[in-house]
Amino acid sequence: MNTIQLGQSDLHVTPICLGTMTFGEQVDEASAHAILNRSLERGVNFIDTAEMYAVPARAETCGATETIIGNWFAKNPGVRQKVVLATKVAGPSRGMPWIRAGGGMTAADIVASCDASLRRLQTDVIDLYQIHWPERHVPAFGIVYYDPTKEKSETSIREQLEALAVLVRAGKVRHIGLSNETPYGVHEFLRLAEQHGLPRVASIQNPYCLINRTFENGLDETCHRLGVSLLAYSPLGFGLLTGKYDATGIASPEAPQGRMAKFESMKKQRWGRPEALVAARRYNALAREHGLTPSQLALAFCYTKWQVASTIIGVTSLAQLDEDLDAWGTTLSPELLKAIDAIRWELRDPAL
Repeated sequence: MNTIQLGQSDLHVTPICLGTMTFGEQVDEASAHAILNRSLERGVNFIDTAEMYAVPARAETCGATETIIGNWFAKNPGVRQKVVLATKVAGPSRGMPWIRAGGGMTAADIVASCDASLRRLQTDVIDLYQIHWPERHVPAFGIVYYDPTKEKSETSIREQLEALAVLVRAGKVRHIGLSNETPYGVHEFLRLAEQHGLPRVASIQNPYCLINRTFENGLDETCHRLGVSLLAYSPLGFGLLTGKYDATGIASPEAPQGRMAKFESMKKQRWGRPEALVAARRYNALAREHGLTPSQLALAFCYTKWQVASTIIGVTSLAQLDEDLDAWGTTLSPELLKAIDAIRWELRDPAL
């Protein structure tokens, strides 16, 4: 895999990124270190994590993923210099008071969170520091419509940028990014950065997969024209696009014990909607008709789309990691791409 430039930054990353939110919940430390080692051996130089991980979020495991990665760095001198490390500062609490007190996300919160991440990660600098979700009210995480009556922002975008600038000037952060953002948010962060000489956003980490292509509803043009790279998360739709739930669904006692079946909270999210599974089954059947596994189709869709700079894969085993990496290089014929678009036209984006 060749590396690609993230936005207008000097970061060059592989087009596959190892997501780590399973570390500390579904994956123990020894297994996580084995996955990290294999990923690096196979050429992946990009690791993404967050202060709130592991997932599903619990007070007991908050920060556990960063700690596991930090211990890996400590055990393997020289490895830190071989990878581009991305992590995230959590936005307002969203029912998780152990992450963030109050209803907002202050400049002081951003600085304190960064310092805590640096300690857990046992590193002096974070290559890409991202705002995990907007401080303001936005339609995200299954919320379909923007509702101005729910706005309760406490920290302006300019204040957030100024806090991030403090971290950049201190050498604690190299570049910044956004996550779960909207076209307005991307434009405003870049406008204020240019106007006030503040750090420029390099990337946006948003969901993008066969059952959620909402990024293509205008945000792709925004990012293309403004030079912001997409890091696509959940390319396998939380497991729905692997085909493992096709026969049983996610609620059945016979369902495979992936995160959707294992954790009740997951079933209530956008990926747990009945419509999402209906659509996933259609795409999975299409894959088999064309001699591909469902995972190969779903991953190749992300790996080959011009909108995507790097695809974030999340795994719980070496076998899953190898399967996801082996899908690199899979091509999709024009006929197959046309059939994918036909399903989307009919079923749209059920996991938005």
